Amino acid sequence: MTQENQKIIALQNQVDQLRQQLAQAQKLTSLGELMSTTTHEFNNVLMSVINYAKMGLRHKDDATRVKSFEKILAAGQRAARITQCILGMARNRSDNFESTDMKAIVEDALVLLEREMRKYRVAVERDYHSVPPAMANGNQIQQVLLNLLTNARQAMPRGGTVTIRLSYDEKAETVDLMVRDSGQGIPPEKLPHIFDPYFTTKDGPDASGKGGTGLGLSACRDIIEAHNGRVRVQSTIGRGTAFTIKLPVVKAPVPAPGVTLPAGMPTGSSETA
Repeated sequence: MTQENQKIIALQNQVDQLRQQLAQAQKLTSLGELMSTTTHEFNNVLMSVINYAKMGLRHKDDATRVKSFEKILAAGQRAARITQCILGMARNRSDNFESTDMKAIVEDALVLLEREMRKYRVAVERDYHSVPPAMANGNQIQQVLLNLLTNARQAMPRGGTVTIRLSYDEKAETVDLMVRDSGQGIPPEKLPHIFDPYFTTKDGPDASGKGGTGLGLSACRDIIEAHNGRVRVQSTIGRGTAFTIKLPVVKAPVPAPGVTLPAGMPTGSSETA
């Protein structure tokens, strides 16, 4: 082996190590932002429980006490939903891909961000079409979705609308997840670079402590590409930005003659178009 080849191999090893370090940094950033989100959510729930419990103790009339109990019950039910989402993510910590209900992934993400969206006056519109299961890692896709939803919220500092659309591209055999905001849009000269590591259009983390590292979209792209999927972005200044994730659907074996597969279950190879 020549000295030149040894240098090339050494450089390739360094690149691989740097990629691993970057991937770890991306995971830690996502974990930190998720912990920040859930901590705020639980704190808000606990404050509701405490305040309505105090109100029920102060007032002796039945109407006030019933109202207090109803509010405490609602807060407790919300805490249970948040706990279920977190436990679901904790149980699935593997890197395996499996049949994934994308609607459930979206709804779990919205549970975690519901109060944050209301705080920043962001309305969420759901546009769900019938879709087959995607072949995906639920935790990783939820990381991508939380990042895209947070970016959408930050793009609308005075409030606006986020549209989440689920559809099935039968020709490409993909489940398509679109997140569109009505924000300020991304300048054309910056659009080609938004997936570059450490590139950011933000000045730094916002008041919620999120964003500004330039790791988010880079990590999203890496996750989607690892799923043999694709991510597309369209943006118009003054009208907003739309990210579309295309994930391969779960494929069933080609049935034997006379065997009928369940409706909506694609057949064929696992390659994407």
